[in-house]
Amino acid sequence: MPVTDVSHDLENRTLTIVADFAAPVDRIWQVYADPRQLEKIWGPPEYPATVIDHDLRPGGRVTYFMTGPDGDKHAGYWEVTAVDAPRSFSFDDGFADLEFTPNPDLPVSKNVFTFAEHEGGTRATFTSTYATAEALQQVLDMGVVEGASSAINQIDVLVS
Repeated sequence: MPVTDVSHDLENRTLTIVADFAAPVDRIWQVYADPRQLEKIWGPPEYPATVIDHDLRPGGRVTYFMTGPDGDKHAGYWEVTAVDAPRSFSFDDGFADLEFTPNPDLPVSKNVFTFAEHEGGTRATFTSTYATAEALQQVLDMGVVEGASSAINQIDVLVS
């Protein structure tokens, strides 16, 4: 499994997931830069994603929905804040209705995804920061660690 470490810090309102891949940085970057590849890994296997809009540049927006095993749909969005291809990108990630209108009742996270050469492959660090400890606890209770870890672990199959 690529995920090697998961930690959360309520005081600092952060969730950090580290994963190692036996693929070069450019290949891991492509997973996020290409919406069809992103669909294969954004969301746990039982909730595959469909990317509607994909503008991975500062000021850009990515919109998507995940479809559950019973056909239920859950939408979300990224507001891209920074891009340093192929090394990193930052974005605000939020929940939305099926028209991609942000849901103010659910937390928005500020995310920084970084990709660095490591032992002949890539170490990816995924850091999410929430506005409050309560917001972080809310997504922890919703299963974000399990969902994100199973989603990230799908990258290995895609890049091999």
